Amino acid sequence: MLETLTHTLRRHPDRPAVLGTTRTGAVRTKATFGDLARLADRCTAALHARGTGRGSTVGVAIRPGPRALAVMLAVHRLGARAAVLDPGAGPDVLRARLALARPDIVLADATAQAVAGWARPLARRARLALPDLAELGPVATVGPRLPGCAPALDADVRAVPLPPPVDEDGDAVIVFTSGTTSLPRAVVHTRSSLAAGMTTVADLVRPEAGRPVLGGTFFVLVPSLASGAPVALPARSPRVLARQLRRLAPQATYLTPPQIRQVLAEGSRFSGRVWTGSAPASTDLLTRVKDAGAEEAWGVYALTELFPAAAVEQADKAAFTGEGDLVGAPLPGVVAKTGGSGELLLSGPAARDRYLGEDPDMWVATGDRARLDAGRIVLEGRHKDMVLRHAENIYPGLYEPGLHVPGVELALLVGVPAEDGDERLIAVVQPTPEADRAALRAALDGPLERMGTARPDAVLLADIPLSGRSLKPDRAATARLAARCLAGRSRG
Repeated sequence: MLETLTHTLRRHPDRPAVLGTTRTGAVRTKATFGDLARLADRCTAALHARGTGRGSTVGVAIRPGPRALAVMLAVHRLGARAAVLDPGAGPDVLRARLALARPDIVLADATAQAVAGWARPLARRARLALPDLAELGPVATVGPRLPGCAPALDADVRAVPLPPPVDEDGDAVIVFTSGTTSLPRAVVHTRSSLAAGMTTVADLVRPEAGRPVLGGTFFVLVPSLASGAPVALPARSPRVLARQLRRLAPQATYLTPPQIRQVLAEGSRFSGRVWTGSAPASTDLLTRVKDAGAEEAWGVYALTELFPAAAVEQADKAAFTGEGDLVGAPLPGVVAKTGGSGELLLSGPAARDRYLGEDPDMWVATGDRARLDAGRIVLEGRHKDMVLRHAENIYPGLYEPGLHVPGVELALLVGVPAEDGDERLIAVVQPTPEADRAALRAALDGPLERMGTARPDAVLLADIPLSGRSLKPDRAATARLAARCLAGRSRG
């Protein structure tokens, strides 16, 4: 798929490729197909000149858009692998993750470097936090530089012959998921598993050349552009996004459930086929999307380890009357079964090869309880402790150790269902008997700030329920306790 994209970029250099929007929703071209090809060639030459090739790891801290896509194309051509950095994960988590990935070079745009430097006070307000990137390895700037930025990636690059593309399989991308700051966990996709996933998306969405697609993920950009369809990056403001949808009239749209709820609240209309994932998509939400003009409304079941795995259209989901959440039949090539505890296990060409530092395993343990109903996957709850908020996976084990400041006896992060179908993240902290509660709340400010986008919606000081012969903290009971406390607050 990436090879097909490269050919498409060169075949239609003047066509709009990546689209943005003004505040009025008007369409503007951020990059043409030719622009992307030139950016990718320049990144390829610059990385090649620095010795990047098969076996190399490139850290990527670049906002989604033309430059990030060009870097991924360059890394792929050279046979290297990209380790994706999330500025919202917090500095301690990022240090641990990059210590595991050990990048040979870190590529960052000016914004990411500013977050780690002079703009740190401003970035904290947006819940972004990065350590000094230079701690993670050699750093180079992609795109315009600001004061204090590392040297430009292509500062010394002249017109040089590009190396031939690597055409053998190997590691393609590292995406961090769960674990702790001391034992981070990361998914490793190979070039073949990445290609299989993007082919599945292309077959599912069927983008037509020349007609815009709205969505900002790598799995939207690559198949759409490879098919000759321009891709519009969604506006961050719900009001502007609603205007963008109206002016653009995309053939296909991919937004997360929180984004869809927000634009529906703005009275947005949809066109073509609408896809949503990264968080549960209820029948009611998909029905509202179709009522707002969409020809089809699809919920996509996907994991970092296997994207996508299953999909269901609103009509089929609405017709399902059984217990549980119908997420659809496994997509072509995906094999599903349940383990002894009812956990859903998945396999297929698009499945991750392994977790970083571990042996390959053909089966992906999803952490979800499920059953198979006439070959369709029906979810029955989650095995994992993961909390899903605003379409973001938050793993409590990453952040709970940081809450154990002096005066804290126990601390848990739990999810509490919100009225809109999302979850609220609540920190339940049990003080020691002698702790001063006001001083303890003040002491927690620092660790909470360092949690970035995983910062909890509320902090409760309460005794944490224990269970079992070993009296371990009971997460389920703690979540119920947090729900009762929040309900009491709202009534008060």
